[in-house]
Amino acid sequence: MLPPPKSDRIITHMPKCFSPNAALQTKEVFHPQVKAACQTQREDTVSFNVAKVIVVGDVSVGKTCLVSRFSRGAFNKNYKATIGVDFDMERFQVLGVPFSLQLWDTAGQERFKCIASTYYRGAQAIIVVFDLSKENSLDHAREWLEDAMKENDPSSVLLFLVGTKKDLSSPEQLAQVEQEAVRMSEEIRAEYWAVSAKSGDSVRDFFLRVASLTFEANVLAELEKSAARDGADVISESLARRLSSTPVLTWFVVRDHERPEGQTREEGQLLLT
Repeated sequence: MLPPPKSDRIITHMPKCFSPNAALQTKEVFHPQVKAACQTQREDTVSFNVAKVIVVGDVSVGKTCLVSRFSRGAFNKNYKATIGVDFDMERFQVLGVPFSLQLWDTAGQERFKCIASTYYRGAQAIIVVFDLSKENSLDHAREWLEDAMKENDPSSVLLFLVGTKKDLSSPEQLAQVEQEAVRMSEEIRAEYWAVSAKSGDSVRDFFLRVASLTFEANVLAELEKSAARDGADVISESLARRLSSTPVLTWFVVRDHERPEGQTREEGQLLLT
């Protein structure tokens, strides 16, 4: 049996967004149906307890440092570029239900792009990372998102646009870049965050937010599937009842040696069963 998640990974309420102007939602509570499903602990409604999250962006924007700061609580200044894909599994408890994020940290170098893209499929959330101190990395963010979305259904993926290295940006530069980032977030329907892996600023809050929103989306999707299955069962049962109560006409052909005297060859017996 796995040990319980760390105390700072237990989520009892919806974490706040970073900016109300660029948020997937601004509600501070979970959906009522999600809360009800978790309270009843029905296995068929909370069985989807793992979400795949892919992290994409230019090389050296801080993707690995971002994930490492949250998963290990440390900042490694001896940066080494990711080759292919790195993988982390982070465990949470959301509204009393165990939940895990699969964090797929993909390579940003062009030569590894084909390798990394093979891991994009089946994501429930996409984190597009850019460097707040380099405006051109924000321009490239849209390209990374387009590549990732080729392998996923846009209607079922949550998007996050994350600016890293907040500690390296001057207030003036940060304000200017954030204005563009918020505008892009609105265009691509993503939630915007600005963080610093070096200082840890907003990193934990960000991942708790990702875990909460993906958990809510997954439970709602599972509830919808369950309702569809229940609806199909009701239709099938209704059809079966109708068929069982409908009279059936059966035609029996009477052979020559069984035909009563006086009955013609074309005649038979029509019974109501």
